[in-house]
Amino acid sequence: MTFMPATPPVRSSRQSSLFPYLALIVGILALGMSAIFVRWADAPGPITAFYRLLISSLILTPFFIARCRPRCAVTRATFHFPVWGGILTALDLALWNSSLFYTTAANATLLNSTAPLWVALGAWLVFRERLTKTFWIGLSIALAGATLIVGFDFLTHISIGFGDLLASASGIFYGAYFLVTQRGREHFDSLSYIWLVSVSACMGLGILNIGMGNSFTGYSAQTWLVFCGAAIVSQIIGYIAVSYALGHLPASVVSPSMIGQPIMTAIFAIPFLGEIPNAIQLIGGFIALTGIFLVNRAYHHNRNQSEILTIN
Repeated sequence: MTFMPATPPVRSSRQSSLFPYLALIVGILALGMSAIFVRWADAPGPITAFYRLLISSLILTPFFIARCRPRCAVTRATFHFPVWGGILTALDLALWNSSLFYTTAANATLLNSTAPLWVALGAWLVFRERLTKTFWIGLSIALAGATLIVGFDFLTHISIGFGDLLASASGIFYGAYFLVTQRGREHFDSLSYIWLVSVSACMGLGILNIGMGNSFTGYSAQTWLVFCGAAIVSQIIGYIAVSYALGHLPASVVSPSMIGQPIMTAIFAIPFLGEIPNAIQLIGGFIALTGIFLVNRAYHHNRNQSEILTIN
């Protein structure tokens, strides 16, 4: 809840309208660092994901308890939403973090960002939501760009192409998470939902790491600092900033803006990882981002129109 004075001065009004946009920028920058933290950690990708969620969950636990004291929204009828969200998050992060050791940070983040395509397709198949011509055009453009990147990488080096496939698969689970969250957020506030999803995903990643034989200990002090950085910067700051922006700006503004995440990752990867995109990556990335933007715009415009018709 944001306190607003009865008759705010003009300067305060401008600041209040500007702050959500600043939060969105901070969120995109924080999430853009996700891939960098994974590559900096001297640990398997699923282990970095596990500690990212474990540390962030521990930090957010007091806030979740304080939020639940007046009235806890967790019931048997709604508990399955964050549980499924956590399972999908665990699969998404395990695949995406692993892909970063086989392909570039920019490729992995871009292909994971195809999630809006799967969100819209899932809404069409599961919830029978109508899709416009603009969506199908955007889908075709995005898939063409992604195919150009993956196909070129397979021809260049099969391990890079394998990493691209892992990142693409993570995008499907990421999209499924959004579909579940779309329903789950009807029953939970953002902090409670994020905490419950994080705990569920942490448990899922723990089981995955045990099954893969990954060690939970024996890492250097630098790697533990990276784990903390991923939890605080990417998980807490990134997700809360974007959630705040979603609470004050329309999804039609926030969602297309999230294509800035792979762009920021590509920029960060140049000085931090020494990865300079080649011509094919730049062309394919531009094509894919154009398609993702069109899909986002068409999907949210369609949802807004449906809500208006329902209200009327």
